[in-house]
Amino acid sequence: MSARKAIWGGLSVLAIAGMTHLLTGMDERSWVPPDDPAIQYGDAPVDDAIARLGRQMEAGKVKLDYAPVGGYLPSLLKVLEINVDSQVLVFSKTSFQNPKIAPWTPRALYFNDKVAIGSVQNGDVLEVAALDPKQGVTFYSFDVKRRAKPTFDQRTDCLQCHQGLVTLGIPGIMVTSVYPSGDGTPAFRGAAQATDHRTPFADRWGGWYVTGINGADRHMGNAVAHDSVHPRNLEQAGTQNLLTLGRRFDSTNYLAKTSDIVALMTLEHQTRMTNLMTRAGWDARVELYKGVLSPEGSAKIDGDVDTLVQYMLFADELKLYEPVQGVSTFTKTFPLRGPRDQQGRSLRDFDLQTRMFKYPCSYMIYSEAFDAMPTVVRDRVYRRLFNVLNGQFRDDDDKKAFAKLSDGDGRAVLEILLDTKPGLPAYWKAGTGGL
Repeated sequence: MSARKAIWGGLSVLAIAGMTHLLTGMDERSWVPPDDPAIQYGDAPVDDAIARLGRQMEAGKVKLDYAPVGGYLPSLLKVLEINVDSQVLVFSKTSFQNPKIAPWTPRALYFNDKVAIGSVQNGDVLEVAALDPKQGVTFYSFDVKRRAKPTFDQRTDCLQCHQGLVTLGIPGIMVTSVYPSGDGTPAFRGAAQATDHRTPFADRWGGWYVTGINGADRHMGNAVAHDSVHPRNLEQAGTQNLLTLGRRFDSTNYLAKTSDIVALMTLEHQTRMTNLMTRAGWDARVELYKGVLSPEGSAKIDGDVDTLVQYMLFADELKLYEPVQGVSTFTKTFPLRGPRDQQGRSLRDFDLQTRMFKYPCSYMIYSEAFDAMPTVVRDRVYRRLFNVLNGQFRDDDDKKAFAKLSDGDGRAVLEILLDTKPGLPAYWKAGTGGL
């Protein structure tokens, strides 16, 4: 008997005669109209971290300080509980402030689970993306000029770049890889590749600075192509396993001197996970708005849930062939954000030897966005998670899809979630339940 079956008292895979299940997955090539009456993106009120901070600033409860280096940025990061060690640097011209971005003036990004902030040297505004529990990512700008009452401006024009195939057809955020020229201009317009934990290192971080140890597993970071005739030929000599960025740019006006590889990997995972939760929620809201959930609508939700659970359990994560090591404090500070179970384990604990995390289940399960998914989605996610973690698969193909998830992995994730995740269904605690 496997360890997972033993811990739950001999749970078995349930087979229902005559039942078939078509694993269609999410339709990632379709879009959900933001102005759909079930969504009303940009019109419905939002309650993300930036909207809340804006209200506090308006009421005089929070005041941002203005620093000689970074202006409002250091104070803003502190108020939003975003660590400076999350800094990653992108030098490709992939922002609406692109004229001011180049390899010698990279854009700095800082993030936590709820907010990402972009800062451009001599830019006009800070670029802000905040995760609303229901509506998904909302975009803002924040004037960098010193003012008596600074404010955030909500923007919908960002959807020109932030809604498309790379964001699963909903307004979202992404980490993309490009072939940058010597000044950071992408060689192929509209051909940016979204990257996450499923992407080979060889295709990651084109147009980004990367500091950290990655062994012989080469990436595209820190490199440009000077030959316009052969834009895919990046000059990669001296671009791997960098502990510092040396003289590539003047780091005086940046809050940190690193673009940490582990922070980059974390941001990559988080972006797709965030977009998957939003897309699953939007699809369900559109179907439920029709009044009665049709068989086709239910099947669409099931497909979304399958895709979401497969990603959140890292079933399709590519193996690390070389250990990865960051050079900032991010690898230490990120796990401290917990929560931890009775044995001291956390879904934020890194592995970085053969895979990203020690316990393969996304920490975004603790997010407000996860809890705010429509009940019909959240209930099915919980059921699917419970079955997979207990080794209850639909068929051999389903079992193969989660082949990387060992008995020990499933048991550990179950125990951690039982100790740390509020609102689990009763059958999780009882240890019984079926497909």
